[in-house]
Amino acid sequence: MATRREQAVRAAVQQGLLGPDQPVVGLLDVAGIRAAAAGLRAAFEEVVAPGTPVLHAFAVKAASLVPVLRLLADEGLGCEVASPGELALARAAGVTPDRIVLDSPAKTAAELREALDLGIAVNADNPQELDRLGALVGHRATPPAPLGLRINPQVGGGSIDALSTATATSKFGVALQDPGAREWVVRAFTERPWLTRLHAHVGSQGCPLELMAAGIRVAYELAEEINEAVGRRQIDALDIGGGLPVNFASDEVTPDYREYAQLLRNTVPGLLDGRYALVTEFGRSLLAKSGLVLARVEYAKSAGGRPIAVTHAGAQLATRTVFAPDAWPLRVAAYDAEGRPKAAGPDGPIAQDIAGPCCFAGDLIARDRPLPELAPGDLVALLDTGAYYFSNHFAYNSLPRPGVYGFDATEGEVRFATVRPPQTVGEIVAESGAAYALGLTRLR
Repeated sequence: MATRREQAVRAAVQQGLLGPDQPVVGLLDVAGIRAAAAGLRAAFEEVVAPGTPVLHAFAVKAASLVPVLRLLADEGLGCEVASPGELALARAAGVTPDRIVLDSPAKTAAELREALDLGIAVNADNPQELDRLGALVGHRATPPAPLGLRINPQVGGGSIDALSTATATSKFGVALQDPGAREWVVRAFTERPWLTRLHAHVGSQGCPLELMAAGIRVAYELAEEINEAVGRRQIDALDIGGGLPVNFASDEVTPDYREYAQLLRNTVPGLLDGRYALVTEFGRSLLAKSGLVLARVEYAKSAGGRPIAVTHAGAQLATRTVFAPDAWPLRVAAYDAEGRPKAAGPDGPIAQDIAGPCCFAGDLIARDRPLPELAPGDLVALLDTGAYYFSNHFAYNSLPRPGVYGFDATEGEVRFATVRPPQTVGEIVAESGAAYALGLTRLR
C-alpha cells in the first residue's frame, strides 16, 4: 500500500495532475479498493452457511462517485442509498434495482413510490413511514421488493456521539426499549405479511466491534420472536448495517472484516446458519485506506514561533478533521516538489501547523505536527481519505472541488483514470445562480 502510494504521488506530479494550476488532487488506489471488497466477501463466505444469500451494499454516502460505485459493482457489491441523488448515482453506475437498498429517516412519498416501482428494497424508519409504505403497498398485488423496518437496539454509543446510532435517543429507527415499542414492532409484522426484513445499524467510527455485535444480536433475537409470534418464517433477511471502524493511526488495517465476521459467528451463531439472508452496508472501511488528498504548499510562514505550512487542502475537503480534530485526526506525509518523500533535516522533524486555504483561523489540518520542514512548492498528503473526503465537499469561500483520479501501480508503471474532473470557476458561478443575477433587482 505505502509503495503504491509513493509511486502514485510521484507519477501525479510527473503527469501533470498536480501543479501550480491544480494545487490539490484526490487519488484512489484501485488495487486497494478491490482488495478491500474481496476481503469483505471472503470474511462472510467463511462464516455463513453455504448457499446463504448475502448482499454487500456499499454505503454510497461514503463515496458518491459513479466510477467508484461501478468499480465496487464489478467486485460484486451493491449500493445502500439514502437520497434520490444517491439512488440516481447507483443507477448511473449500472447497479441493478435488486442490489440497491433505500435507507433514510426522511423518505418522501415520492421516494417510496419510486423505490416500489423500480423494485428496490426499502427499510422503513418509523411507524409513520411504515403506514405510508403500507398505503402504497396496498394498491399492489404483491410488493415488488423486500420491505423492512429499522429498529434501534439502544445498546449504547461509541466514542463519537455523532456517529453512534444505537443510543437511547438516536434519531434512527424504532427505539426498541421504549415503553411498548417491542410489542408494537411484533404487532406491526403480524399485521403486515409483506414486511420481511429487520434492519439494525449501531454506528461506525468510534464504535467497538463488541457493541456492533450486541446490536445485531438484539435484532436477531427480535426476528426470532416475530417469526414465532406469526407462526412462520416471515422475516427471512436481516440487514445488519455496516460501520467497521478504520485505524487512522497507521497503514495497518485493523480491525478487519474477518475479525468482525468471526465475532458475529461467536455472538450470534443463528444469524449465519442459513435461515436468514444477509445484507451489509459498509462504507468507510472499504475505501478510507485507499485514498489520499495531495496538496501543494503555497507558503511557509511562522507566527509566535510556530512554523505554518499554508496548503490548498483544508476544511473544504477535510471538514470533519478541521471542526472535530480529536475525533478525526489525519496522518500527514511530506513530499518535495517532485513528489519524492521528503526527509527531515539534520535537526530532525520540525513541529509545524498544516493550514488550509479557507478564510477562518481554525482551518488547520494538523497542529504542532512533527514533519520535515515544509517549503513553498512542497507537497503534503492527507492519508486514509478515500472515504467521505471526496464526496462531502464543503463549499466555503467557493473553493472548487478537486479532481479525483484512480490509479493502478501494480505493474510498475502508474496509470491514472479520471473519477471526477476538477471543478471549474465557471461551474461554481453557474451553481451560484449566475443565470438569475438580475432576479432580485426586479422585485419591487
